[in-house]
Order: sequence, then C-alpha cells, then structure tokens
Amino acid sequence: MRYELSDYEWATIKPFLPSKPRGVPRVNDRRVLDGIFWVLRSGAPWRDLPASFGPHTTCYNRFVRWRRAGVWDQLMQALTAGHDVAVQNRYIHRARAPTWGMHRR
Repeated sequence: MRYELSDYEWATIKPFLPSKPRGVPRVNDRRVLDGIFWVLRSGAPWRDLPASFGPHTTCYNRFVRWRRAGVWDQLMQALTAGHDVAVQNRYIHRARAPTWGMHRR
C-alpha cells in the first residue's frame, strides 16, 4: 500500500515505541503507525482513515498519547542525528577529495 512502512523503516522505528501492555490486547503498532502516517501524509481527517489501518479512534488516541509522552520528539531526534552524521561524513569526504580539473599546467 502507498503509505505503509517498509521492513527497514519499521525496524528503525520500533525500538522507540512504548510497549507497555494495558488491560485490553494491544492493536498492532505497525498497522496503527501506518494509519497515523496515512492521515499525516494525505491530509485527510482521522474519521476518513481506511478500515485496513484499524479504528480511527485508536490511531488518533495513540498519536496524541505518544505526542504527550515525547515519543515523536525522541524518534525525530534519533533519526535526524543519524542523518546528520551521514551528511557530515559525505561533506568531509567531498571536501578532502581531489578537485578534478582545478589543476592547470
């Protein structure tokens, strides 16, 4: 499906999600996260979430709960830190690389 997480993306995000069991059996986090991303990417209201992602109230409530708990902030900091290091490494590598065509005889 268009907005579903890849296995690699899911493996990267999963460790940051809270996993405290509650009284009711927990709905699949990956499916709920796919639903949250569907709403955020499509701009549709929560009530228009396709049934394949589960109840829209579950997705909305988990989105809000994770926001209040700081899960989204932690996730974004971790993902951007890894990205920043990769960008810095590429920049340093390019800065040290020889500049072809700059040497004149």
